[in-house]
Amino acid sequence: MNIEMDLGNSDKVLSVEKIKKSYGNLQALKGISFNVMQGEIFALIGPNGAGKTTMLRIIATILSPDEGDAYIYGMSVRKEAEKIRNIISYLPEEAGAYKNMTGEDYLYFMASIFASDKSSCERFVKTAVEIADLGDRLKNKVSTYSKGMTRKLLLARAVMTNPKLAILDEPTSGLDVLNALEIRNTIKEFAKSGMTVLVSSHNMLEIEYLCDRVAIINKGEVLEIGTPHGLKTKYGAQNIEEVFAEVAK
Repeated sequence: MNIEMDLGNSDKVLSVEKIKKSYGNLQALKGISFNVMQGEIFALIGPNGAGKTTMLRIIATILSPDEGDAYIYGMSVRKEAEKIRNIISYLPEEAGAYKNMTGEDYLYFMASIFASDKSSCERFVKTAVEIADLGDRLKNKVSTYSKGMTRKLLLARAVMTNPKLAILDEPTSGLDVLNALEIRNTIKEFAKSGMTVLVSSHNMLEIEYLCDRVAIINKGEVLEIGTPHGLKTKYGAQNIEEVFAEVAK
């Protein structure tokens, strides 16, 4: 398969089709379907335990669905996981960096995993340094970083290879207002450059201002999909939290 040719011929980056996933007797996902288009910032929003992280892990090829499938540029997460991993990145909510490394060493280490040669490695690190915007603190050990600094470093790591699809789980979880704002603005810049971004969050108000479209998910089911403005208009709501309260009745 010529991946580059396939990537250039479709506006649909991700197609999720009737995904089901259970953990023992707990049905985490109950036949979820949605599509994400080229250059979109698309969010899965809902309360903790709604199934958002399970869905992201399946798309990131970390978990396998019990039923259904997801396709990234037409490639199946079930059958073509290796190819998919070459064009996506995934930032888990609880991701961490190696605390005994400096920020710079961490970026070089991670870049060396994905780079095909020294030139590519240097290019990835240069991109990550610009995104992280940590200045001289990159010379310090990660153990000295605040949570906000660590999150910026990890986000830079996740997107330095310019993935076709960036999957971000709770990207601003636990951050203060200023750090969260910086992360949101960085994500918006990714999308402007053509990167497609899939995010998960329980912070519905934050996502309302960040995303082009949202899927409201609860108890393993998609309750609604639409633009923030369209959903608020449909339900006569002031914000997405009010939309959720209405559709989750």
